[in-house]
Amino acid sequence: MTLVFASALFVFGGRTDLAAQKVSTSRESRGKQIYTQGTSPSGKEILAYIGESSLEVPGSTVACANCHGLDGKGKPEGDVTPSDLTWEVLTKPYGLRHSDGRQHPPYTQRGLELAITRGVDPGGNKLLNVMPRFVMSRDDLADLVAYIEQLGHDCDPGISDDKIVIATAAPSGGPLSQMGAAVKEVTAAFFDEVNRGGGVYNRRLELKFIETGASGSEARTSFERAISDGKIFAVIAPCIAGAEKEVIPLMSQKQIPLIGPLTLYPQPDAALNRYVFYLQSGVTGQARALLYFVAKKLELADPRVTVVYQKNEINASIVEAMSDEARKTGIRAPRFIAFDGGLDAAEVTRRLKQDGCDVVFCLGSGDEALALMQESEKLDWSPFFCLPVGGGVEVFAAPERFNGRIFFGFPIAPTDQTVEGRRELQSLIEKYNLGTGHLNAQISALGAAKILVDSLRKIGKDLSREKLIQSLESVYEYQTGLTPAISYGPNRRIGARGAYVVKVDLRNRQLVPASGWIDVN
Repeated sequence: MTLVFASALFVFGGRTDLAAQKVSTSRESRGKQIYTQGTSPSGKEILAYIGESSLEVPGSTVACANCHGLDGKGKPEGDVTPSDLTWEVLTKPYGLRHSDGRQHPPYTQRGLELAITRGVDPGGNKLLNVMPRFVMSRDDLADLVAYIEQLGHDCDPGISDDKIVIATAAPSGGPLSQMGAAVKEVTAAFFDEVNRGGGVYNRRLELKFIETGASGSEARTSFERAISDGKIFAVIAPCIAGAEKEVIPLMSQKQIPLIGPLTLYPQPDAALNRYVFYLQSGVTGQARALLYFVAKKLELADPRVTVVYQKNEINASIVEAMSDEARKTGIRAPRFIAFDGGLDAAEVTRRLKQDGCDVVFCLGSGDEALALMQESEKLDWSPFFCLPVGGGVEVFAAPERFNGRIFFGFPIAPTDQTVEGRRELQSLIEKYNLGTGHLNAQISALGAAKILVDSLRKIGKDLSREKLIQSLESVYEYQTGLTPAISYGPNRRIGARGAYVVKVDLRNRQLVPASGWIDVN
């Protein structure tokens, strides 16, 4: 649907530097969401009425930016050319004359409100029928007006004429700190190479590192402190495992794009967070891929699957996803054994055998899976084991009878790496003396960085967070050279949805490919 209307604001004191850019205030930031998305940050309803019949649609269906553009200059569509909403045009002292002969004096703040809500210009002329009349709260209307006042001069934080500030983050201590350091090093190295080549339209990429605490609340506080400085444009590949519930919503609240967070637990089934772009689908995608593998590749007749998991919110979402995948594949619905606190491996194993279980999914640690296998050996019983969460070297201590009967889901594999991708990674490692103790995390971070830079280059010099989001949403089958192909879209925030399945070779203490890429779209 095309929107056409001329709108303006009354300026107190005017604007003397037309080329100047400024960072949005909180009011303008709220108005920006209304302008670009047609939704209210407060959650209040915004409705639009279109044409003579006053067809009612959600405001998000006909957001202002859809036709007037992010820059407010209008996006011609067919025979209709939406009005230029930039301040200099709308406040010309002699008024405006349109191509259809309609003319009117300059807009005042009240005149703009009437254009938005009643569809009339300052001269009392009715605007074209394709211009919706919006119904929204007084606060939302004031926010929208405040944003339109500086439309065309809006500059998101972290952007200047010569640089773009991108942040990454990791805990200052604990098991994720070393991984975070490795991610920081490889990202900084890649940015340095980009900068040596001229940067992105002569802007250099500056990496800002955020040290977070061990808990989710501490991580959120660290992010809030860094964001309050007003110097972060986007965030890339932060190590946020355990802090997802605190950090991810913050990105939406502060309208900061986040590409490639390092987490095992993306939330693809939750309400879409348009600011967060995951590379892989995490444990949920790996569980789905493993269940598909059991149903289609393991060659078991009507397999009986049981999922053993500790009761918590994250595992509950994985269990729900597995039930959905079972329906899709036509496999018998899994059974579930949930436990609180510590796992009673002996009791659970007894129940599994008594129920005639063929395949055990363990949503726990490698030690818990190993305990179940050891108890199974005592019962002279050898089901298959699928470990969506993965496992460490402890799994190689499993009894010999489970050789070739243990399966993992993996989001990346060596087969994803092209010659160019391997050469680029190896060159960075050698040139910048990078360690390789967290190679998978480095690969993910480098993949995210390449997607970010490619998306920035597609935008051009006129950069904004909203344009970055739209550019990322257009990514399709992007080959990083290191990961599976990445695709996003307006309703898709998981780049590669699925996993590879590998089996454990206990005799040679190695992992062996058991399947190609299993897509769980």
